[in-house]
Amino acid sequence: GNHTQPKFILLGITDTPWAQAPLFGLFLLIYIVTLVGNVGLMVLVWVAPSLHTPMYFFLAHLSLADVCYSTIISPRMLTDLLFGNKTISWAGCVTQFHLFALFATAECHLLAAMAYDRHVAICHPLLYVSVVSPRACWQLVAWSYLVASLSALIYTSCMFGGSFCGPRQVDHFFCDASPVLRLVCSDTRGSEAAIFALAAANGLGTSVVILLSYGRILHTVLGMRLAPSRARAFRTCASHLVSVSVFYGALFFMYLQPASRHGSRDKVASVFYTVVSPMLNPFIYSLRNKEVKAALGKCRRRMLNHCR
Repeated sequence: GNHTQPKFILLGITDTPWAQAPLFGLFLLIYIVTLVGNVGLMVLVWVAPSLHTPMYFFLAHLSLADVCYSTIISPRMLTDLLFGNKTISWAGCVTQFHLFALFATAECHLLAAMAYDRHVAICHPLLYVSVVSPRACWQLVAWSYLVASLSALIYTSCMFGGSFCGPRQVDHFFCDASPVLRLVCSDTRGSEAAIFALAAANGLGTSVVILLSYGRILHTVLGMRLAPSRARAFRTCASHLVSVSVFYGALFFMYLQPASRHGSRDKVASVFYTVVSPMLNPFIYSLRNKEVKAALGKCRRRMLNHCR
C-alpha cells in the first residue's frame, strides 16, 4: 500500500551531468522572469485605475494561476538540478500534483472566460457593460476555481488511490499523471479512463468556448468597414490565440493521447506548459498593449515624483 512506499525518486529532466548546470541557469532565469512579469502585471492592474476593466481582471487572475503552478514545479526542478537530491515523499508528490492540476485546470477556464469577454466586447459592444458586469466577472472566476478544485480532487484520487511497487522512479521532473500511474501495481485502466475523460471535458470544453468565441469575433471583425478598427481587434485577438495555442497544444499532447504513446517527448511538452507558457503570458498580453504601456508610464512617473 501507499504507507509502505513513503518516497518517490524524480529522475528529472535529464541524467546527463554536463547538461544540468546550463539547464539550471536557463530555468532559473525563466522562473525569475515569470515571477517578475506576472507579479508585476498583477500589481499594475491593482494600482492603475485605467486597468480596472473585466479584461485585466481576468488577466490578473491568469497571472496568479501562472505564478502558482510555476512555483509548484520550478523550485523543485531547480533544486534537483543543483543538488541532485531527487527524492520526494509520497505526501509531497500528492500535494505537488494536486496543486498543479488545480491551477492548470483553472487556467483553462480563465482563458475561456477571457475569450468570452473579448467576444462580448467586439461582437456586442452596446451590451458589454451589462453582460460582463463586476458580479459576472467574479462568478466566472469563482466557477473556474470551483471546477478546478473538484477536477483536481478527482485527478489526485485516481492517481494515488492504488498501491505502488517497484523502484518508485518517476521518469519526469515532477509528479505528473502518466509517469506516476506506471508505478501502480493494481489495474489502472479505470483511473486512466477517468483522468482522460475529465481532461477531455475540461480541455475540449473550454477550447470549444474559445474557438466559438473567436470564430464569432473573426466574423464580426471581417465585417468592419474601418481598417484601424479591424487592425486593433486583430491585435487583441492574436495575442490571446498565441497564448492559447502554446498552452493547449502542450496539454492536449500530454493528456489526450493513449498511455501507450507516452515517452521521452512528454518532458519537452511539459516544459512548455509548466515553464515556458507562464513566462510568455505577461509579454504576449501586454508587450504591444497601449493601455498597459500607458499605465506603466504613469506608475513610473508617480514613483519618480515620490522619490524627489
